[in-house]
Amino acid sequence: MSKELIIPVSSLQEMQYAIARVSAAIGKGLERAPVEVALRHREDKRSVSQNKKLWPMLSDVAKQVKWPVNGAMDYLPAEDWKDILSSGLDSEQRVAPGINGGFVMLGKRTSKMRKAEFAQLIELIYAFGSQHGVQWSEPALAIYDEYREVA
Repeated sequence: MSKELIIPVSSLQEMQYAIARVSAAIGKGLERAPVEVALRHREDKRSVSQNKKLWPMLSDVAKQVKWPVNGAMDYLPAEDWKDILSSGLDSEQRVAPGINGGFVMLGKRTSKMRKAEFAQLIELIYAFGSQHGVQWSEPALAIYDEYREVA
């Protein structure tokens, strides 16, 4: 049975606490079997303000930009724009056949993005919008400078 001990550390005091906990856990674990210790860098998850910014931006694009779908230019819902624009972060696209024909694009999930990657997505949406003449609404413009610093 494998048990995992995760202790976030962001200060010297937390480091000292973590060392004591890890040392005690290693001692207990060694009584049963060899123990593996791993360290990893914890990336910040996207922020609430980033989440709040995404949907007004996608709504602005959805209302103002037509995009080709099945050979015809059309306005798309914000959800479709989220898929289209988030796929723009990857250089490789994945496509799977649909169960009843057609194709399904397998894209990034914004819920899995970290803060820096989400900031890249927001920058990508701003760039796309600028290229297509999007006039940003007030909610989409709010706190723009914050994302430029993170990116």
